[in-house]
Amino acid sequence: MKGEEKTSETVQTADTERKNGAGVEDSGACKGNLPNPAVHEAAAPGRGDRIRPGTRGGTEIRVLKRNMKRNGSRGCVTRKNRFGSRERDWLKGDPQRGCVCLYGATEPPQLPAPSAPAQANATPQPDLKLVLCSTSTTVEELCAQRDCQQGLYLQLHGDLLRRLDPAERPLQMVYDYLSAMGYEDALRIQREAAHSDLSCMIRFHSERPVNADQQERTLLKGVFSVRKGKTQLHKWAERQVILCGTCLIVASVKDSLTGKMHILPLVGGKVEEVKRRQHCLMFSSAGPQAQTYFVNFDTLADYQRWHRQASKVVSQTISLVDLSCYSLEEVPEYLFYSQDITHLNLRHNYMTLEGPGGLLNLPRFSQLKSLNLSHNRLGVFPESVCEILTLTELNLSCNGLHTVPAGISNLQSLQTLSLDGNHLSSLPEELGGLAQLSGLGLSFNDFPQVPAVLERLAAVDKLAMAGNRVETLLLCGLAKMAHIKSIDLRLNGLRCVKSETMEPVKQLTHLDVRDNHLAALDLSSACSLESLHCQRNQMGALTLSGFALRTIHASHNRLTTVNIYPVPNQLTHMDLSWNLLEYLPDWVCDSRKIELLDVSHNLLSELPARLLSSLSLRKLLAGSNRLASLPDLLDHVPLEALDLQHNKLAELPDSFFLKALNLKYLNVSANALETIPPSSQSEESLSTLQELYLTGNNLNENCGALLVGHQNLRVLHIAYNQLLSFPASKLSKLEMLEELNLSGNKLKTIPSTVSSCKRLHTLIAHSNHISVFPEVLNLPEIKLVDVSCNELIEILLPESLPATLQELDLTGNSNLILEHKTLNLFSHITTLKLDQKPSMTPAGDTTATSTLWDHGYAEMSGQRNKLCVSVLAVDRFGDSSEAAYGIFDGDRNEEVPRLLQCTMGDVLTEELQHSSIDSVYMGNTFLTSHRKLGVAGQKLGASALLCYIHHETSEPGGYFFLTVANVGTCQAVLCRDGQPLPLSKVFSLEQSMEEMERVKSAKAIITEDMKVSGVTCCSRLLGCSYLSPWVLPKPWVRTEPLCSQDDFLILGNRALFQKVSYEEAVRTVQAVRDPRAAAKKLCTLAQSYGCRDNVGAAVVALHISEDSCTCEPPMTTTVAPPPAPPPEGKTSVPTPVPTPVPISVPPTGDAATSFSSSGIASEFSSETSASEVGSEAGSTASDEHPSNPAARPERRCSLHPTAITNAAANTGGGPGGPGGGGPGPGGNHPALFQRQPSCAAFSSNHSDNGLDSDDETPLEGVISNGSKLEVEVDIHCCAFQIRSGGAPDHSHEKDFRKNSDYPNGKVRRQNSVVVSTTNGCLLAVCGREISDLKKSPSTSSLFGKKLSNGSVVVPQDSHNLIEVALEAPKKKSGYFAAPAQQDPEDQLVVPPSLEQDVREQLRLQSQVVPGPPPPSTPPAPREPEWDHPQTTVPGIPVTNLQQEVYDTAL
Repeated sequence: MKGEEKTSETVQTADTERKNGAGVEDSGACKGNLPNPAVHEAAAPGRGDRIRPGTRGGTEIRVLKRNMKRNGSRGCVTRKNRFGSRERDWLKGDPQRGCVCLYGATEPPQLPAPSAPAQANATPQPDLKLVLCSTSTTVEELCAQRDCQQGLYLQLHGDLLRRLDPAERPLQMVYDYLSAMGYEDALRIQREAAHSDLSCMIRFHSERPVNADQQERTLLKGVFSVRKGKTQLHKWAERQVILCGTCLIVASVKDSLTGKMHILPLVGGKVEEVKRRQHCLMFSSAGPQAQTYFVNFDTLADYQRWHRQASKVVSQTISLVDLSCYSLEEVPEYLFYSQDITHLNLRHNYMTLEGPGGLLNLPRFSQLKSLNLSHNRLGVFPESVCEILTLTELNLSCNGLHTVPAGISNLQSLQTLSLDGNHLSSLPEELGGLAQLSGLGLSFNDFPQVPAVLERLAAVDKLAMAGNRVETLLLCGLAKMAHIKSIDLRLNGLRCVKSETMEPVKQLTHLDVRDNHLAALDLSSACSLESLHCQRNQMGALTLSGFALRTIHASHNRLTTVNIYPVPNQLTHMDLSWNLLEYLPDWVCDSRKIELLDVSHNLLSELPARLLSSLSLRKLLAGSNRLASLPDLLDHVPLEALDLQHNKLAELPDSFFLKALNLKYLNVSANALETIPPSSQSEESLSTLQELYLTGNNLNENCGALLVGHQNLRVLHIAYNQLLSFPASKLSKLEMLEELNLSGNKLKTIPSTVSSCKRLHTLIAHSNHISVFPEVLNLPEIKLVDVSCNELIEILLPESLPATLQELDLTGNSNLILEHKTLNLFSHITTLKLDQKPSMTPAGDTTATSTLWDHGYAEMSGQRNKLCVSVLAVDRFGDSSEAAYGIFDGDRNEEVPRLLQCTMGDVLTEELQHSSIDSVYMGNTFLTSHRKLGVAGQKLGASALLCYIHHETSEPGGYFFLTVANVGTCQAVLCRDGQPLPLSKVFSLEQSMEEMERVKSAKAIITEDMKVSGVTCCSRLLGCSYLSPWVLPKPWVRTEPLCSQDDFLILGNRALFQKVSYEEAVRTVQAVRDPRAAAKKLCTLAQSYGCRDNVGAAVVALHISEDSCTCEPPMTTTVAPPPAPPPEGKTSVPTPVPTPVPISVPPTGDAATSFSSSGIASEFSSETSASEVGSEAGSTASDEHPSNPAARPERRCSLHPTAITNAAANTGGGPGGPGGGGPGPGGNHPALFQRQPSCAAFSSNHSDNGLDSDDETPLEGVISNGSKLEVEVDIHCCAFQIRSGGAPDHSHEKDFRKNSDYPNGKVRRQNSVVVSTTNGCLLAVCGREISDLKKSPSTSSLFGKKLSNGSVVVPQDSHNLIEVALEAPKKKSGYFAAPAQQDPEDQLVVPPSLEQDVREQLRLQSQVVPGPPPPSTPPAPREPEWDHPQTTVPGIPVTNLQQEVYDTAL
């Protein structure tokens, strides 16, 4: 009975709650709180709702218990199996409400394979609860409602766990996290917060998860049989045994810790297995008076666990305890028994002051010398640390400290103090009393100047102040700090280095001022300077003292002169690359010890002869200059590496190889060489050359004989020359050859003697005329063979292939046919690239869009022999009139690029359903892809670039637009008018000062190699979520309209554009034209120019020409003022046109695939989203003529910017009707409709309305082309139904545009009603006249399409009026090739009721004067002001009246 009463009470309470649902929604809309303070726990199926009263009266929290999949990919808000309708309605009432996922302590198990049967004894899923709350709900409220004693724990990126403070708000923390990622819309943030797979980035636990490995490494304890000493006199006894820190602790009484504790130090001791007893270990301490304990364990698991941990302790040479990254709030209390601890590492925890093991008790360690408390979120300097008088090393980096207490003076033994990554702006004077302090780290703080207290710290020899705010460095002030020898002031915003007196600064030996804003640098007074780093400034002049100078790093400046006096005879390394030097100073040749000189990317026209004859120079990099010749060398110069690529060299000295006998590396690619000097004058050669790069010259086959003497040659790149053949006898002598690149020549065959190169592992010979597969499959070490883009006919294979073969590329050989036997032999190859067989085109589909663009791509692995670059290429994306391309670079991981390659296209398709703003749908595509990486994206990341070609339906005309989004270092370059147009932004710390400042302000540690926390040089990536908020996934987005001057698009990763400039990349593709061969050439050039990393390139050939013209005649024309010129450095982007009279089109399917490949378009008006049109009703069209017309400017494509006027359709056809050509107050209104246009060609003898074309006035919009006419035709999709409803609210969409940080963001609409015309004849169909058209025999083909087999398609509401056009001849290059005489079925007979209207429209065509828009950009839209009366329809409010117009053309 009790159970029944309880059940009935629960059901009754639940019913009462359901009745109050409306009140819940209404009351929550304001404050986000539910009126009845109760916790609703939706139990397992079959059980009633259990309701408990809460302890707080202001907020109600709903807890939904679900056995949810761990890796669910959909949000909780939209899934009915998670939330009921009441919950969803409550969430929709206020975006400040949401869902928090609370996980239990049990780690979720791995999900079994779908095919695996369910096991009854499988580990249950974790207890996951979905808690509905608001952003104002605190942890205290959640815990009070759920009787949670431990509180809540936050876990970021699957890493550390932090106990939340009672006042913290979990849902607000999730929202803040998503906002920092890049989400801007409050509703989208609400949906994202409910995704269960967001837990890979941010997760809340109701209990502290148990980590067995962490417990093992922190503390081991148990009750075991113990015997003391090695003799048999002692008996075995049950005792509590603890292994913590560096000691073994044995209690004197069983199950009690109150008695005496026996401590056995293990560092330097022994732990051995006792063979006489099972699962027994012997623990011995070090020293002459060593003690021994025998411990007998109950199980093998315990035995192995204790043995493993104790072995680590005894192997240490110092008493070190490493408790880093354990999410500790305090150290284990047993650790204080280890009084021999000297080094304690507590980095990456959440240590607190209070508690038995808190920071206040750390002074109990009597011998502690080193303490690491970095990354503990302390916020305040723990003064209890100042009481550990034995400390010699203290690390408090990255703790958010603002001040240092005066008590720091107590640590008189302190030698090293690290305070990096805090908010310090000053230091106490008491710090100057630490006489032994020799290392002080102050980097990445907020110091505006060098602290004066450093003058008293005589033992400090290095000033580490990178990443502060020091703008001026006074050398005279450094003279007072005679003990400072090394200064690190990089990333400070340093603008000036002053020397107010002539007094020399004698003590300074090392200075690092890279990545600042220095315009000039004069360090002539620093007479003892040995090393200088000043890269990435804006220096035009550099003056140094050469007395002790050893190394100079001054790349990426604007140097035109470098003055050093006296001659730096100690100089060994000098980097002056990427400057503006036109000549080398004389002192460079006079320097006696210089070994490495880098002067690449300058303006040098010659190299001094004395330089190449230097007896010390070993490596000279002089590429990308203007060198026309090379001076002769002295005999036996020590030069080992010479890089002269990208110069104007026509020849090398004849004696070059005879004298440079020590030369091992030579790169003379991208020059004008026609021959190379001989290796020796006799058959015997002393050459030691190992790597030779000759790519991109004018060499012929005669150079093969000159290479024979280089018998030590391992790498030979001779691609893109004029080789007709390669001498077979010469190739056989290169027995040491490992890598051979012969691509881009005119070879017809590879000599069979290549089989003599037994060490050859890479053969690249694409883009030749090779017809016979080279005989390389017998080589024992062959790994990669690339013979793509050749003329292969067949492949002769050995009986078995070498097991080392990893990659074989046979693409681009159109005549090659592989048998099944051959494919079976290739089955073990890791990467086999073959051409896909052409697929059959579905009936009714068109291939016209495929002629608008085509692509080719190439991926080449680097020295790591691991391909970490992936390419996404979809020529027919979405509705087949769009395309998507992307490239993803994982740097050192291949998992993330592969995941992005497989998922990002689908994510883009999904995001296009939710938003039409380019910055929103592209940004959300990246953010969603970042989330979908899951566990892989926690520690791994990748640069990503995504390009989307589409119609911008919110813009005037049927432009094709290119939207580009990227993170990281992948780049896109568009060739326009033969010149490169970069479209992406490089998110690298070296190249983006804005990103550098953002990362600095977030207190990230940037290492000297310019990497965030020493991990990546990128400030934005997909993945690497553990580096948040320093590294973000929010992309840069840019949209560019395409025109006929756009030839192709190049996508490449960092390695490509580091070696190949934009200009050279464009020239390269222009010379090749074939996209696949062009992509191959780009990668080959990058490797020949010295690239050692993975390189990837994709080339998209664009054919946006006259054949793809997308002009549209206007309804009426107005002269629109030209848009304001864009700001310098930014692209002018048109603004979407608001449409005050939306046209309702019922959805015909998935919005992403609603565009038909036959040219049928269904597009929304520019202010109506897909969901709004599907749910809101439109008004009926009418025959009545409103007095005030609404005009719009003409829509023209980028190919034909000059406006051409045509008559427009309206419901009544009168001159004063909406959209009519007659004048009226509304004649200056902008465009009303967007469209997806097409073009067609018709006979010039007859027009479609049955009138003789000779009797007609020449029609605007009709272009004469010989015997045919090119006429603008628009095909669209409308449903024959009239629906009513209120006007949609677009304020939310406008807020996106206002708040977006993308200055060139544009609105893209999926569906918009199209205005169509053919040969000047427009048919406007009112809702009342549809039935008349269906009854008319002349128009029956519009509603029941007659097929070639005699059957008729049943008319559907979603069918297009123009669907019968599929029976016309197929499209060719964007046009319909119509017959000279029309088929009677193709003629359109105008019903008598509309004949007068049509004639009136034709008459109006010759009366309207066109207003030409600007030649290159669409007309600037303006906000329309409607003042004409609207037609009233019964049952529909006047303010919500909409027009539904059906326009068609045949």
